[in-house]
Parts: sequence; structure tokens; C-alpha cells
Amino acid sequence: MTSQALLLDIEGMKCGGCVSAVEKRLLAQPGVLEASVNLLSRTAWVELEPTAQADFLANGLLESLAGLGFPGRIRSQQSALEQLRASRAPLGWWQRWRELVIALVLLVISSAAHLSETGPLADMRLHGLVASIALLGPGRLILVRGWQGLRSGVPAMDTLVGLGVFSAYLASLVALIWPGVGWSCFFNEPLMLLGFVLLGRFLEDRAKRRTGDALEALADLQPNTALLLVGDDLPRPVRVGGLRPGDRLRILPGDRLPVDGKVISGCSSVDESGLTGEPMPRLVQVGAELSAGGLNLQSPLELEVLRSGADSALARLIELVQRAQASKAPIQALADRWAGRFTWIVLALAALTFLFWWLVGTQLFPEVLHGLSHGHGHHRSLGAGANTPVGLALQLAIAVLVVACPCALGLATPTAISVATGRAARLGLLFRGGEVLQVAAEVRTVLFDKTGTLTRGRPLVEACLSLADGLGEQRLLQLAASLEQHTRHPLAWALLQAAESRGLPLLACSASSTIAGAGVEGKVEGMEQLCRLGSLNWLEQQGVVPLAEALAWQLEQGQAGATVLAMAHGKQLLGLLAVRDALRPDAAAAVQRLKQRGYGLGILSGDRQGPVRQLAGELGFEPEQLGWGLSPAQKLAKLEAAAAPVAMVGDGLNDAPALAAANLGIAVGTGTQIAQDSADLVVLGDRLMAVPQALELAQRCMAKVRQNLVWAFGYNLLVLPLAAGVLLPGFGLLLTPPLAALLMAMSSLTVVANALLLKLP
Repeated sequence: MTSQALLLDIEGMKCGGCVSAVEKRLLAQPGVLEASVNLLSRTAWVELEPTAQADFLANGLLESLAGLGFPGRIRSQQSALEQLRASRAPLGWWQRWRELVIALVLLVISSAAHLSETGPLADMRLHGLVASIALLGPGRLILVRGWQGLRSGVPAMDTLVGLGVFSAYLASLVALIWPGVGWSCFFNEPLMLLGFVLLGRFLEDRAKRRTGDALEALADLQPNTALLLVGDDLPRPVRVGGLRPGDRLRILPGDRLPVDGKVISGCSSVDESGLTGEPMPRLVQVGAELSAGGLNLQSPLELEVLRSGADSALARLIELVQRAQASKAPIQALADRWAGRFTWIVLALAALTFLFWWLVGTQLFPEVLHGLSHGHGHHRSLGAGANTPVGLALQLAIAVLVVACPCALGLATPTAISVATGRAARLGLLFRGGEVLQVAAEVRTVLFDKTGTLTRGRPLVEACLSLADGLGEQRLLQLAASLEQHTRHPLAWALLQAAESRGLPLLACSASSTIAGAGVEGKVEGMEQLCRLGSLNWLEQQGVVPLAEALAWQLEQGQAGATVLAMAHGKQLLGLLAVRDALRPDAAAAVQRLKQRGYGLGILSGDRQGPVRQLAGELGFEPEQLGWGLSPAQKLAKLEAAAAPVAMVGDGLNDAPALAAANLGIAVGTGTQIAQDSADLVVLGDRLMAVPQALELAQRCMAKVRQNLVWAFGYNLLVLPLAAGVLLPGFGLLLTPPLAALLMAMSSLTVVANALLLKLP
């Protein structure tokens, strides 16, 4: 019995501490085996016990999270495209914008009143009213969530901001009601704090939405409607979600394919660059299978639906990219561990700061109060108007609470991974998770399979040698293809394709039989005797005498890595045909780029020594880097002996053991088969140059992660002591709460903006 999984959308998470709290709460629930929470997408993936009642347990999980201050909902079982479009809808956008505008308007009113010497605007009761409206309006959600987190023992970002804002408001309210305490009122400070915090979050949300631009572009590849052909063959517009396998569609020039389908009528060119990154259009005709998202360029096509929109290659691609973005890289564990403890450390530091400057600091350094004792009449700025020990202590404690930024720690890794996997998807590269990105960045050795990887995996006829008088190369190819038309050997496919491309009709063939490992024989129309096609050695055994010219030509072609087929009519040798698996056009450039980047290289092939050596010579491999005639077990042994971490590049079909055993398995040329379980990285299309591109992108991503983590840790290590007043006695430097709020917002924004640089080529 397999386990069950739920995907939850969680609201209210602002920092790594929130992520840690949600994960702990989920794991503490009965029936939960595993939980993974992503701050960027605000989702939680929960694995349940096989025997658990999913619906009942899901409701309990949501109730528990809501009590913690993180309301959530179960994600509906829609297709990946529908889920993505739903997530793009700006459900809370207007609310955030409205809260920001209200806070900024109240801040302007308070600031104007603060500057007034006399009149109604100078009345502190007006200041108190404006501040109260701000806390009950835009600031209410921050205060509520902050209190819920503190009450539950898992304080987070809202707890720090809420304590700072409410402390400043409460101190001002006390000074207004009991003037005898000698404190100054600074009602404008809570407004400034809220304004900067909400502005920072607004800008941060906008920046984080940009990390999903690549996925949005992929979703836009699927149209909303399609032209369905009904009984009278009249096209009827229908919603794509209503299409089912077997339906017939008409695709007009300029239309995108709404689902995966097979061409049943028409011939055209299809641009699949949005899916595979291939720049050249693909020529398609009857029988060709196409993926959703391709753009029809030339002529109308009729398609039979193979898979619905929810099961299309495009939908699966988006689903796998979303899964990769939701996963965590191992490097994120450090940030998560610290984020869970960080808020408690900040709370303790704020308390110590308050006690020190209230009880000890102003006695040790009395000059700090004289240096700060200025203001605007009764209107004192919390940033510069402290003239009592408790006022200064309160100011610095609030600055400590507000300046701390666990958000930057929580966003450091997921933002970079989200942008990198999104950009990779646009390039036709599918990473299967953040941990794969980290492994790819650490790879030092790249090993290649030969057939289907460095080569196209589709043999082609490269040369012909006619030996019979009056027999041209075209006639020789026609006879060979006609003899092979009833077989399914890859070499037969090469002959048939060559005959078709030259417009040569196939002749009738009877009494055809295949001799395993040797060749094929049969009666071809227009030929009196039995015809045979196979190896020259086999024909010799049948009594065919090879000419010296044939032996020399076979040796020359064999040294070039080709397979030579000999055609005979009775005892007469008619000619030879050279068939070779063509090198990928970008193989040499890809190998050279990897060399320039300092990777160790090698070829692990089950093919013969001659073709492997010939191919290696063309690509510049050294003899010690080659392996030929290898069984799957021998390939695994070679992998284990290579300098780790090792990437194995194969075609994803017959290299599954090696791909699974390597530190990084890369499947190339899999077309729409994007769910190859054995590969960690899937390259859509037939571009080998995508391999160095993927490794370089992974290195850039991990560099951004490290930069973000250094910034997040460094920022907090620098500003927290400054906010606590370390430089106040000697240098008179004071970090005011409004400035602290601005720095906190800019810290998170910097992390996201740095990750967005991965979008640049």
C-alpha cells in the first residue's frame, strides 16, 4: 500500500522561522510521515500514512495551522496549467495595495501634523487617532499574526514587527494619557514603521512574482480554446479542458497546439522552441506526434488528440518544474536551522538592549542623552528625541526588533532555485529538484554514452559503391531498400529513409527471410535470382567472391566508423553501402566547451572499438578516456572509478542503470518523454550543447544562493549590534526604528533581486 500526499497552500509565512514552525506543526500531527514547506510558493507538501483518512486528517492539519496563525487550504486536483493560472490570479494583490495606500496616506497626515507648531494638527490627540486607525487597519493583520506566533511559541517576522510597532504606540499612548511620566509622544513612528514594512513587502511580492515568469510563459503556450471537428467536419470552438483522447482538431497556421496529438491530415512546420529550446522549426506530416504548446507555422493540420490537456507533455513539464521549485537544496538546511532560532535570539537581544540602556547604559554614558535631547516641541521623534533612560532604551529595543530580517534567510535559497529552474525550463532543461541543482554545480567529470547521445542514434546511408556494369548508385539503393522493407532492423530504417528521400519506389519482395547477425535474403521484383544483403563475410560464405576494390572500400569505411552492407544477386556482388550513425551537429562544440570549463571527460559505449575510436578522434577525446564493448555492469564499474561527482549523459532509454548510478544522470534526446525516472536532468530536444549550459546554470544558481546566504547572515550580524547602540557612546551613531524598518525591507528585496539576475544570459 502506497502512501498518500497532500499539497497545501499556506498563508501568512514571511520568513524562515515561519517555515520551521509550519514544518514542526505538520510533523507533530498523527498520520504525517513527511512534510516539506516552501516559503517562496507558500506551499506545503505532506506525505501521509497509507492507512490515514486523507480528508479527515487534512482538515485537522488546516485547523492546527490556523491556530498557529497560518491559515491554509487544500490545493484542488486541477491540471498543472489550471493550478498555475489560478496561482497567477492576483487574489490578494488589491488588498495589499489598499493596505499600503492607506498606511502611506496616514503617514503623510501624521508627518504634516508633526511639523505643525500650533493649531488642530498640533494636537497630540489627532496623532493618537491617526496611529490607532493605522494599527486597527493596515497593521491589524501583522499584530494578530505576530501575537498568534508568540502565543504558540513560534515567533516569526510578524512577531518582531508587531512588537516594535505596538511598543512605540503603547509608549506614546502612556505619555499622552499620563503626561507626568515625562515621556515624549511619537505616534508618527508606528506609522513610519508600518509604511516601510508594507512598502517593502509590496515590492518584495512583486519581485517574487517575477521569479515565476518562466512558468507563466510556459502556461501561456497552451491556448484556452481549440477547434473541434464534429460529424459534419465543421470546426467548433471548445474549451481545451473538455478535450478527450480520440477527438479530432483543426490547427490553423498561427495557432498553438492545445494538447498532445497525432497528425492525421496535412503537412506543415511547427515551432517547438518554447518547449525544447530548438531554434529550427520541425517539419511534420501524417503520423507525426506533436506536443502541446507548439506553434503551427505554415499550413492547416488535423490532429487526433492523444492526451488531454491535464496529461499533456506541457502540463507534465510545468508540474515537474513546480515540484523542483518546491524542493529544497541541501545548502538550505543551514538557513532553515538558523531561521527557526533566529526570532528567539532577536527577542532576547531586544530585551537585553532595553535592560542595559535603561538600568546601566545611560549611567555609564550620560552624554548620549544630552546628544539626543532635541525634538519638535511636544512632538518627539523616537529616532532622535530620547531624553530619558527608558525612552532611549525603548527606542533601541524597538530598532533591534524591526531591523532583524529572518525573511532574507528564508528567501536566500528558494528564490534562486525558482529562477534557475524556470530559466532552465525555457531552455528545454528539466532539473528534478533543488538538490539536483546543487549536485550539478559540483560535478567534476562528465561521461557520455555514444549511440543516441554523441550521435543521433539514427543510422544514415553515407556512401554507395556500385560494382556491377550499368548499375548506378540509385538502382543499388532501391534494390537494398526493397529487400529490407519487411524488417525492423535500424540499418533497414536507414536504407528505407534514404530511398524515400530520393523518391525511389520500393519493388515487391517475396520469400524474404532474416538471418540473425548476418543479413536478409529474398526475391526482388525484376531480379531473376535470389538477392542477399548483409556483411561481406556472410556473402562469401554463400559463394560470392569479393573484389579487391570492395575489400579496400570496406576497410576505408570501417576505419571511418561506418557499417558496410554488401548487396549480391545470386553469386554476383552488386555493390556496397556504408551506413553510419551521424554525429550530433553540436557534439564537438559541447565537448569543447566542457573542456574549456575544466571538466574531466570520457566515453562509455557498448559499441565496437573502431566506431568509438573514430568518433573520439573527431571530438578530441584521449585514448585513456574511452571505453568500448562495455556491458551495463562494466559501465557502472567505470562510473565508480571516475573522479566524483560524476555526470552520466545518455539517451534515457538504454542507459537507465548508468544514469541512476551517477551522481547526476542526464537524459538527452528524450523528446516528450520527460518523466524518465532514471535521470536527474532531462534535456528536451536533441541539443547536446544543453549539457554545458545546464551545468553552468547550476553553478550560477549555487553562486547566487551562497551570495544570498552571506548577505542574509552578514546583514543581521552587522545591523543588529548597530541597532542595539554599540556605536552610540563613541560615535553618536543611532539607528532609528524607521530607518531600521527600511533596511529590513531592503534586505529581503536585495535577496530576491539578486536571484532575478539569473534571468540574464
